[in-house]
Amino acid sequence: MSEEFHRKEFEPSAPCPLDGVRVLDLSRLVAGNVVSLQLADFGAEVIKVEDPKKGDPLRHWEIEGVPTSWKVYGRNKKSITLNLRSPEGSALLLRLVEDADVLIENFRPGTLEKTDFPPDKLMQTNPNLILVRVSGWGQTGPYKDRLGFGTLVEGASGFAAKNGFEDREPVLPPLALADMTSGLYGAMAVMMALRHKEVKGGSGQIIDLSLLEPIFSVLGPQALNYRLTKRVDPRVGSRTHTSAPRNVYKTKDGKWISLSASMQSMAERLFRLMGREDIITDERFNTNRQRVLNNDQLDPIVADYMAQFTLEEGMELFQREGITVAPVNDISQIVKDEHFKEREVIVEVPDEDLGSIPMHNIIPRLSQSPGKLRRPAPKLGEHNEEIFAHLGITKDDITKLKNKEII
Repeated sequence: MSEEFHRKEFEPSAPCPLDGVRVLDLSRLVAGNVVSLQLADFGAEVIKVEDPKKGDPLRHWEIEGVPTSWKVYGRNKKSITLNLRSPEGSALLLRLVEDADVLIENFRPGTLEKTDFPPDKLMQTNPNLILVRVSGWGQTGPYKDRLGFGTLVEGASGFAAKNGFEDREPVLPPLALADMTSGLYGAMAVMMALRHKEVKGGSGQIIDLSLLEPIFSVLGPQALNYRLTKRVDPRVGSRTHTSAPRNVYKTKDGKWISLSASMQSMAERLFRLMGREDIITDERFNTNRQRVLNNDQLDPIVADYMAQFTLEEGMELFQREGITVAPVNDISQIVKDEHFKEREVIVEVPDEDLGSIPMHNIIPRLSQSPGKLRRPAPKLGEHNEEIFAHLGITKDDITKLKNKEII
């Protein structure tokens, strides 16, 4: 099976549901870029406002010399450069704010207030502005002044304490999970704020978007569970405290298969297939709660059964019998998977450096107003002339601003 994906050409003027929404993105790294990516994918004009010398740090996250993160998270956006530490740069930003719908920033709390464009000035300049303030711990509280990288939040939120195995260290996610989660929440918050403004007749507002609260929210009813039990559950690897059997199991050919029998009927179907109907009536395993409590005894039985089959044999058998399983794929398998291809989970897009590159498709899928791939990730300052022209700034003015290191 090949690693070829459906090729999509960029459609610069394709209509999208967020056409006409203008976003100024002053943020750096992942969370703010995920917020603006979701908006850009559905048609918002996202203008990345970057430092003239360095640009967004994502531009420097390279694999084999290629800024892969920037190529993905910078797609569908425009780039201008502004030295926001200079009075001239701050003044230009305020002029851009006048007709913007959204501004995204992720300065350390308190930093924006010390600039030439503090929040109250931004909101006075444009009372309809939606100001998204991304930070690690939030704009208030005892931790607001702490450094707030996602890794720190993933530790403090309780995520790492739940992740991994009981006899080993807590495990941080190998990706920017707190940032990603916060970014998705942030895009949703912007849409709610836009509706408040456009449909309900409201004004602009400030969105206090921390990395902490979104990732805490996805951990489920932890606070309630703790109040009821006064117990901190141990880490259980790929098992769960809510249902059993549920795990990844090694197959005869050294591969892995994931199984979740989270419904009573599904667990009983599995035990019958295993030829172990006795488990169904065993008091240790006859309900989901009992199976969770006695999983140390149950899970090895399931693991031994799974080990009889190769991955291919197991998948064929379990799917035929209606057992909820899936292979544990790595990216080398995903890029060859026919379902991923037919669903166009990954698409191939033009790239001036590499000819074409694969990346995740636009999600979610809307039947009547889908998002579109409209442009590749921009070069640093690529859209200076286009955007500043709207402010009446000529090419000669731009040259002077460059020479003064303002853009």
